[in-house]
Amino acid sequence: MLALKLSLTPILILLASLAGRRWGEAIGGWIVGLPLTSGPVAFFLTLDQGPVFAQQATAGSLAGTAAQACFAVGYVLAAEHAGWPLAFCAGAAAFAIGAATLQALALPHLALFLIALAALTLGLRAMPRRKLRYGVATLPLWDIPARIAVATTLVVSVTAAAAALGPRLSGLLATFPIFATVLAVFAHRVQGPEAARQVLRGLLLGLYGFASFFIVLSELLVRTGVATAFIGASLAAMLIQGISFKLMRRGRVVRSEW
Repeated sequence: MLALKLSLTPILILLASLAGRRWGEAIGGWIVGLPLTSGPVAFFLTLDQGPVFAQQATAGSLAGTAAQACFAVGYVLAAEHAGWPLAFCAGAAAFAIGAATLQALALPHLALFLIALAALTLGLRAMPRRKLRYGVATLPLWDIPARIAVATTLVVSVTAAAAALGPRLSGLLATFPIFATVLAVFAHRVQGPEAARQVLRGLLLGLYGFASFFIVLSELLVRTGVATAFIGASLAAMLIQGISFKLMRRGRVVRSEW
């Protein structure tokens, strides 16, 4: 699974970064909200450990969805008055509190799914609901390579730490929004807090499909075959992503050149 993450990480960050430059930062956040890495990881986990183990692991993904919403809100609120280091620390603290709380409650999958939807919706309400202008600086040549290097380093570090922490804590680490963090921090540093806010707004919209993928997967894995479960979960995610994409385009950001 580490090899899978190492191969997908540069591709995902490259695509999200280029999409953000072309269509706006929210699109980049929306892309990294998709289960492009967690989906394949769940598939290999099913093959290695069996459907029952993988079905139980989906609870961590659903809890992590709500925790990612906490991260986005914590980052955005802190970014109003601070730079990216403090904003990141606030987001990480919010993620840790949300994830630890849900893990401690040990709720059923459906309850975690409903909490995730509520957290995403409340998080979006904290985001700007009007068209905003923010400047687009000429990005240096090292920007995208640096994003890829940072994201890959974080993935390796988190994966290595997870192996030593056991399934409970590793489940929390696995859902940390590494890709969204990299996009938001780089956007914040180069373009300002509004660009970071749009990245995280896109992330929240993308996570509706993420949550849908894992709730469908949790329901089908032990009732149907592996192929049927993953196909059904993928179709559900694509349907919800189509809806969230339309909603995002309605509220897209208008940018102006510096």
